[in-house]
Amino acid sequence: MLAGSRPGVGKAATSRRLAPLCSPSPGKSKEAEIKRINKELANIRSKFKGDKALDGYSKKKYVCKLLFIFLLGHDIDFGHMEAVNLLSSNRYTEKQIGYLFISVLVNSNSELIRLINNAIKNDLASRNPTFMGLALHCIANVGSREMAEAFAGEVPKILVAGDTMDSVKQSAALCLLRLYRTSPDLVPMGDWTSRVVHLLNDQHLGVVTAATSLITTLAQKNPEEFKTSVSLAVSRLSRIVTSASTDLQDYTYYFVPAPWLSVKLLRLLQCYPPPEDPAVRGRLTECLETILNKAQEPPKSKKVQHSNAKNAVLFEAISLIIHHDSEPNLLVRACNQLGQFLQHRETNLRYLALESMCTLASSEFSHEAVKTHIDTVINALKTERDVSVRQRAVDLLYAMCDRSNAQQIVAEMLSYLETADYSIREEIVLKVAILAEKYAVDYAWYVDTILNLIRIAGDYVSEEVWYRVIQIVINRDDVQGYAAKTVFEALQAPACHENLVKVGGYILGEFGNLIAGDPRSSPLVQFNLLHSKFHLCSVPTRALLLSTYIKFVNLFPEVKPTIQDVLRGDSQLRNADVELQQRAVEYLRLSTVASTDILATVLEEMPPFPERESSILAKLKKKKGPSTVTDLEDTKRERSVDVNGGPEPAPASASAAVGPSPAVPACCDGLGNNLLLFCSLMFVCKNNGVLFENQLLQIGLKSEFRQNLGRMFIFYGNKTSTQFLNFTPTPVPRCGLDSLTRTHLNLQTKPVDPTVDGGAQVQQVVNIECVSDFTEAPVLNIQFRYGGTFQNVSVQLPITLNKFFQPTEMSSQDFFQRWKQLSNPQQEVQNIFKAKHPMDTEITKAKIIGFGSALLEEVDPNPANFVGAGIIHTKTSQTGCLLRLEPNLQAQMYRLTLRTSKETVSQRLCELLSQQF
Repeated sequence: MLAGSRPGVGKAATSRRLAPLCSPSPGKSKEAEIKRINKELANIRSKFKGDKALDGYSKKKYVCKLLFIFLLGHDIDFGHMEAVNLLSSNRYTEKQIGYLFISVLVNSNSELIRLINNAIKNDLASRNPTFMGLALHCIANVGSREMAEAFAGEVPKILVAGDTMDSVKQSAALCLLRLYRTSPDLVPMGDWTSRVVHLLNDQHLGVVTAATSLITTLAQKNPEEFKTSVSLAVSRLSRIVTSASTDLQDYTYYFVPAPWLSVKLLRLLQCYPPPEDPAVRGRLTECLETILNKAQEPPKSKKVQHSNAKNAVLFEAISLIIHHDSEPNLLVRACNQLGQFLQHRETNLRYLALESMCTLASSEFSHEAVKTHIDTVINALKTERDVSVRQRAVDLLYAMCDRSNAQQIVAEMLSYLETADYSIREEIVLKVAILAEKYAVDYAWYVDTILNLIRIAGDYVSEEVWYRVIQIVINRDDVQGYAAKTVFEALQAPACHENLVKVGGYILGEFGNLIAGDPRSSPLVQFNLLHSKFHLCSVPTRALLLSTYIKFVNLFPEVKPTIQDVLRGDSQLRNADVELQQRAVEYLRLSTVASTDILATVLEEMPPFPERESSILAKLKKKKGPSTVTDLEDTKRERSVDVNGGPEPAPASASAAVGPSPAVPACCDGLGNNLLLFCSLMFVCKNNGVLFENQLLQIGLKSEFRQNLGRMFIFYGNKTSTQFLNFTPTPVPRCGLDSLTRTHLNLQTKPVDPTVDGGAQVQQVVNIECVSDFTEAPVLNIQFRYGGTFQNVSVQLPITLNKFFQPTEMSSQDFFQRWKQLSNPQQEVQNIFKAKHPMDTEITKAKIIGFGSALLEEVDPNPANFVGAGIIHTKTSQTGCLLRLEPNLQAQMYRLTLRTSKETVSQRLCELLSQQF
């Protein structure tokens, strides 16, 4: 960012003047160099301390020598004051060397910083564009918090001043960008923000380029402040892409007009949704179509710089198309264009094409178009020499997978797994396991796939994977016999991976009886097969096998003596491992003293596991980190099916404790600073889910309510690899409702650990007491430091009045009798509204029940109507509530009527329930 030379000073003259300054060049040896430098330093020190005052040129020469010596790697402990004195010179070269020395050698804690700041202020006030540029460069190069405190208010004024020269505007924009990146809290948002947006219309493209970089960074954290930039950015982009290369000669790079500015404008537009103004949206669509059309034109130059600049604009345009995800034609065209790059000779282009198509695969408009390139992607997986490109090919196969091609893709990934690089094997294993489960129509195929996975890459099969296959088998009766037979046959191989022994031990212990009728897999054969692997296994696997043996005692009484002999052996009862010894003693005693009925009760078959998100998917997300292809799982549309099964089984060898991790984020944002999100409405009829998620943080919650009391478990997940410091989540009342937590709600919270490690999750418990009916929900304010930057996220807690609803069963006679009693006008609230969602009977029933009231069947004379009853419990009172929902399918309308003994309760419940349909 430092200016090179002032106009009028020739390069030759500058070189002649600087040549003597580099005289302390390295000698023939290190010792000679040090000797020469020490001699020079002594000479410079004597000149600075001498009685004779040095002129500006001499000061500049010696300061420049000191700078050169510092750049050679030697410490400099003097000369700083002389460099500061150079700042007051009126000569450009002297002032330039002074600023350069300060930018490199002076730290923010220096005692001279006040003098430096005064000199900078004088240069900024001088209105001399050359001096202003040097001062701005120095501020940006130092970029310290002290610099931000001193000049964050001055630089914006220079940027938007009408008489500022273009070169100074460029420097001011980039200087402000630097200060904002290092100390965003010190850069005030004010009147200048609306004026800086209009720099996008500046005639000088250098100013526009610098301003676009600044606006893009500011808009990511303050989108509302800069939303007017969208139309201006589209207008400027349109003028660039429709212009000939000769129209922008100074900014045309190898026949591509202003490529860097085009890329920056396209990135700025990715900070916002598609424009609402039809004219602006149409103009943007034309721009994107023009960029796609130019990509099809023959190149105007064979130089690599031409293709690089052209493709940079193209890929950024495709990123914008993917971000908007609203123009089917553009999405398909983008996919086809990327498909052409999949076989390009340039490795970088193939990589970028695969990466972009991964994102395209998540769009309902372009998913089918992406699938047409499956053969090309598979070929890349087999023939590509670059491992990073092969990894992107795996990602794309994973993203484009659905029921129609799942078996083909899984087979190809398994085939590639045998020769895959070790660094990506674990990730491929996780992806194969997820796809096999997600798209399994035939669960026999799923079992075969996972066992094959263990055979090929057993060392990379994590506990989550083999836990999951056990869970699926236990939850599905139709596959249990096949799984037992298949795993029995797999265990007969001379060399089995230990993970296969774990799966075999668990499944045969549960369902070995289903294949015991075959003499080839009799109970004794099953036991001998498993026990033949026992001595080769680790302690956790041996512990699991001992649990399998005691299960066999219950399933197959005929092998009981054989198993008891094994348990009695010294190698078990006197085992050095406490866990194995304890199991052997307890299992032997249980098999000896317990009756058949007790054994059957204690060792009964594992019950099905409750449904919950697969932790294999959670592990893959954690491994890949935020903003990667795996995050597309959260946004895939209904073409994918729910992951089957429930929480991980806890085999005898291990237990899997997994906290709540809901699959679909309730709302997403950028970094979420100073942001209040009204997420409560999404939780009116449910108690669990993801409340908030952005690039850094995920907030999940699980809550339970009974009468006027509630308890909420809030889970804070760090999605990054960097620690959160000073992490402080605090429930607070909404603005203007100072008495909320005292009068209406009592909230008691337990503090959480102020440090949240990367990838970790912490839990906070909130105890809730409803004192009286209320309208506004409290706000959860989270503050923490991430990477030196202060973050502040505010989210509305989903604590609504209906959470304290207790259902009440009533007969038809009782309901209408009570309905008539609540006939005063102030006791009834009615709302007629248009349906916002499909009018499905079962969904409506579920929402009414989730709302908290009892759903009363066969009470209303019209069977199409829904009626409910319940009591709102608070500490001070109990309020009975009756509701009636009348759907009109033809008009797609609802009429909702609520009657309670308290007008405020009726109004609030009516508002909450109306927004759910």
